[in-house]
Amino acid sequence: MIFSLENDQVPSAISTRFPHMLLSLAAMMPAVAPVAVQASPASAVVPPPALPSQADADRQKLQAMDAYLQAQVRNDMFSGVALVARNGEPFFVKSYGMANYELGAPNTAENTYLLGSMVKQFTAVAILQLQEQGKLKVSDPICRYLETCPQSWQGITLHQLLTHTSGIPNVSSLPNWDEKLAMLSYTRPELVALFRDLPLDFAPGEKFDYSNSGYMLLGAIVERVSGLRYDDYLAEKLFKPAGMARTYSGETRALVPGRATGYYSVGTDFINARLVSPTVDLGTSGVYSTVADMLRWDKALAADRLISRASRDAMFTPDKGGYGYGWFMAERHGRGAQFHSGSDNGFSTNITRFPADALTVIILSNSDRTNAGRVGNDLAAIAFGAPYRLPVEQLGDLLWNIMRDRGVAAALAHHAELKRTAPTAHDFGDETLVTMGYDLFEVRRLAEAKAVFEYNLRQYPTSAYSYDGLADIAAVKGDKAEAIALFEKSLGIDPKNEYAIDGLARLRADGAKKP
Repeated sequence: MIFSLENDQVPSAISTRFPHMLLSLAAMMPAVAPVAVQASPASAVVPPPALPSQADADRQKLQAMDAYLQAQVRNDMFSGVALVARNGEPFFVKSYGMANYELGAPNTAENTYLLGSMVKQFTAVAILQLQEQGKLKVSDPICRYLETCPQSWQGITLHQLLTHTSGIPNVSSLPNWDEKLAMLSYTRPELVALFRDLPLDFAPGEKFDYSNSGYMLLGAIVERVSGLRYDDYLAEKLFKPAGMARTYSGETRALVPGRATGYYSVGTDFINARLVSPTVDLGTSGVYSTVADMLRWDKALAADRLISRASRDAMFTPDKGGYGYGWFMAERHGRGAQFHSGSDNGFSTNITRFPADALTVIILSNSDRTNAGRVGNDLAAIAFGAPYRLPVEQLGDLLWNIMRDRGVAAALAHHAELKRTAPTAHDFGDETLVTMGYDLFEVRRLAEAKAVFEYNLRQYPTSAYSYDGLADIAAVKGDKAEAIALFEKSLGIDPKNEYAIDGLARLRADGAKKP
């Protein structure tokens, strides 16, 4: 029996980035008819109550999934679509929030969402297809397929790129990646040049360390070996055979009906995400899809329509860090799970497969605050009857809402009162207020941000990140001497604070350029 909840059946609640900073339902019991018992003259035997039917049990699970997601909307700003499938068929499908908040356009199951790092499984399948065609081997050295290859990469294999064990530094961890580098356009050689000459983080094969750089190189290798652009290869060799008609590359300025907008968050409010250059997404992100198309992808993998069973087994064989080729592997709810999340440009996504149970959970969200991995894991828990927790209101959200309605002074006074009268009710570490201050800084409410950081330092005098916030405010106002002094105070508390180290370096370099 297949169930789904349409958008109009249950009301949808509409509900930052902090710069220092995955069905088969478990053996259902069939309905049991009461056993007829002959009553004796002395007493009447009452038969045991009938166990719930599978339909009743499924209905309860559907209701629990919707209640969980409603709590996600209220307390974690979930916005998007969730799909739970068993035996390849949708069991639960429901959307929440808005595909575009400025236009008031609701999310639906037909919307397309940026997949983020879920794309790595596409790249892995492309490499495995080329191996099956005899055009490469995952044991080959990567320098065989790259035009310019530094000496330090000579011993790195395709397998090590696939499993994040190459030692090549992660390009998206470079200073100013989010603020500047990811917004620029690059040719393929220019993109590789961003990390080509960096020293390896460790000897190839020594350990696991997640690196987008490795999958960018794999995308370039797909292009060189196949003779097709990466996007064209995916469209022709993966999406078309899998029947994924609504899945496409984001490297287009064409108008695409149903494309959701990605959002960042400040407090409990959404803001527009920064635009990221599609040229930095090679092999790692840049693909939009729907929950229905991602279920088609899941079914194509399960049926070995894209790669052989041997290649699929290799893909789902964990190396260091529990990572195979484009997938993590771990135990969830006492079952083997295969999963991957994505986070990019205001989107948060996840796909989780429980192959032994034929259960798949797909979460596509256009809210950067959503932890899609947690959502997918908790929906799987409901499907299996395992424990899970409902999201609850966080202290930072409570304070933000007070500030929005009554001002920053009222929010800070409420924080002080709560800390005095209910010291165990919340986590009163300094991070909550640092995040709030930086959320205000993000939208250039500088006076309010300054008040939050200064209050935080009175509460927590060793809050190095509060000094960072005050330094950033001073820098925006053009007071570089004050900004330098504040960053130095931060480093006096935490000498390893890389944010303050980088901030100081930028300010001093800028000062050195002037006559």
